[in-house]
Amino acid sequence: MNLDTLIASCKKGDRKAQEQLYRTYAGTLFGLCLKYSRNRTEAEDNLHDSFMTIYDKIGQYKSKGSFEGWMKRVTINTVLQKYRKQDHLSLISENHKEVVEVEQEKYELNLQTLLKYIQELPNKYRLTFNLYVLDGHTHKEISEMLGTSEGTSKSNLARARSILKEKIKKQQIHIAKTSKA
Repeated sequence: MNLDTLIASCKKGDRKAQEQLYRTYAGTLFGLCLKYSRNRTEAEDNLHDSFMTIYDKIGQYKSKGSFEGWMKRVTINTVLQKYRKQDHLSLISENHKEVVEVEQEKYELNLQTLLKYIQELPNKYRLTFNLYVLDGHTHKEISEMLGTSEGTSKSNLARARSILKEKIKKQQIHIAKTSKA
């Protein structure tokens, strides 16, 4: 079944088409959910919620632009809404601005460890970090998505970077101590 036929069938509520859509895109969207979640279980819940929203809103897709891009946007919005509803995005005072220069130091850090550190960030920092660094959104766009100010977005990003930098430094100190032993 080609993509246009699949979309048309999903718009009609065809369960087999929805299942095929899920099988086709679950891997891609799960990776996206994992970026915004604390762990695999939360990512799986977010993926499920996202597909329910996609099935519900597929009639709004107007065949303009990439369908996969549309699904990614729906997924991100679904996850962000979930965190907003859970009140995980409490605002940081604008007076708590912290500018952190990321030093160009070399660290031995594998991708899995870095992703673990990102997932351990508090929700507001993790979401801002992912949207800015990994997805390339501006602070203005992030502030609109999260319902905060641009200053809060900048502050949350700086704090996320600071936390990540500290975790990486601690890991390097631990590695240095264990390699000398």
